Amino acid sequence: MAAAPAAGASPAPAAPKSPQSPTSPKRRRSVTGTRKTVVVLFLLPALVLLGALVVYPIGYSLIRSFYDQSGDGFAGFDNYQALFTDDGIRTALKNNIIWVVFAPTVATALGLIFAVLTERVRWGTAFKLVVFMPMAISMLAAGIIFRLVYDQDPDKGVANAVWVGVHDTFAESSAFPKAHPGRESPLEPAGGGAFITREPVTAGETVVLPLVGVAPDVMPDGAKKAVSADPEDGRITGTTWQDFTRGKGVGKLNGVDAAELGYAGMRIEAVKDGKVVAKTTAAGDGTFTLPAVAEGAQLRLPADNFKEPYNGLNWLGPSLVTPAVIGSYVWMWAGFAMVLIAAGLAGVPRELLEAARVDGANEWQVFRRVTVPLLAPVLAVVVVTLMINVLKVFDLVFIIAPGSSQDDANVLALELYRKGFATDQPGIASAIAVFLLLLVIPVMWFNVRRLRREVRR
Repeated sequence: MAAAPAAGASPAPAAPKSPQSPTSPKRRRSVTGTRKTVVVLFLLPALVLLGALVVYPIGYSLIRSFYDQSGDGFAGFDNYQALFTDDGIRTALKNNIIWVVFAPTVATALGLIFAVLTERVRWGTAFKLVVFMPMAISMLAAGIIFRLVYDQDPDKGVANAVWVGVHDTFAESSAFPKAHPGRESPLEPAGGGAFITREPVTAGETVVLPLVGVAPDVMPDGAKKAVSADPEDGRITGTTWQDFTRGKGVGKLNGVDAAELGYAGMRIEAVKDGKVVAKTTAAGDGTFTLPAVAEGAQLRLPADNFKEPYNGLNWLGPSLVTPAVIGSYVWMWAGFAMVLIAAGLAGVPRELLEAARVDGANEWQVFRRVTVPLLAPVLAVVVVTLMINVLKVFDLVFIIAPGSSQDDANVLALELYRKGFATDQPGIASAIAVFLLLLVIPVMWFNVRRLRREVRR
C-alpha cells in the first residue's frame, strides 16, 4: 500500500489535460455535419435536375390547368369538367381502360408461356433473343412497320395476306368479279348479281353467253382461246367468253373472235320453273355441255361467279384499330415480360416441381399450382410496369391509326398532344396531364408497398 504524503509537504503537480477524444460529442457533431455537407453537395446536381425536369413541370402544369386558353383568366375547375364532357377525351379515357386491362395481361401471359416453354427447348436462348429483339426497335419504327402490316391491300399488308389466304382455302374467290353482259347481249340481270338468258334454250342448238368487263391480263390461268361450241343432238352446248378484243373494240359482237379468251371455270345452271335442273362448268376454252333435261330451261350464271374477291379485314377501321394497335404493343413488350419471368423462373426451387410430379400432379397442375404462385412477385412487377407504360402510350397510336380512325383509337396521351398543340388548348392539355399523373400514382403506390414488403422478408 502506498504511503500517505507527509504533513506539510507540497501537493504533487496536476497531470496535464489530454487532447479531446475523437469520440467526444463535439467531435462527433463536427464529423456528422461534414458528412451531411458532402452528401448534400453530391446530391445537389441530381436534386437540381430533378426539380427542373420533374417537380417544376408538374407544378407548372397543375397551375396552368386552372387557367383558360389565353392563360390570363382563371378558369377554376372548368378544364377538369371538360375531361368528362368532351367526346374526344371520353373516347380516349375509354380506350385507356381497354389498354390497361388487355395490353399488360396479354403481354404478361405470352411472356409467361414463352418463358416456361423455352426451358424445354434446345434452342431456347435463340428463341428468347428473337422474341426480345423488338424491344430494340423504337416506337416510331414499330409504328411504321405495323402501319404496313395492317395495310388493307393483301398484296402489301401481311395481316390481310395471311387472312385472305386462310379464307380462300375454305371459300374460293371468284375469278370474274367485274364481268357483266355487253350491249345487245342474250343475258339479262336475274337479281342478286346473277345473269340469265332472255329465252329458253333448245336441245341440239348452241348457246352463246358473252360477257365483258374482265381485262385479258387478269383472266384465270386456265383460260384458253375461246372456240364456238359444236351442236350435239339431245344436248345443250354453248360458249361463255370475254367478248372483247384489245385494240379492236368488241370485235364481232356476240361472236367468238380468234383473240378472245374463254371463261374457264364459269358455273352455269339450267333453271326451269324456278328450280335448277342441271348444272355444269365451262372448260378452259369457254365451252360447256348440258344434258337433255335442260331443254326448255333458261341458263343462269350464278352470282358466285361475279362476287368481289375477299380483301380481308379493315384492321385500321373504326372497330378494329384499337385491338390492332394493342397487338403491335404486345409484339414489342412480350419479350420484356418473357425475360423478367424467365429470370424469376430460374430461381424457382426445382425440388418443389419434382415433388409435385412425384405426388402425381400433371404438367398443367404443376404449372398452375406451383410455378405460377412462386412467380407471383415477378408477375406483379411485370404487370405493374406495363400498366404504367400503357397509361402513357402515344407513339404507336399516333403513327399506326390513320386520320380517318384516329378519333376512334384516341388515348389520353394523344389527346393531350392534340389539345396542347393541334387545337391550342393548353389549359385542357394541362388538366389531362394532371389527370394522367393521378392515374399513375395509385399504381406506383402499390408497387412501392409491394417492394417494401419484399425487403422486409
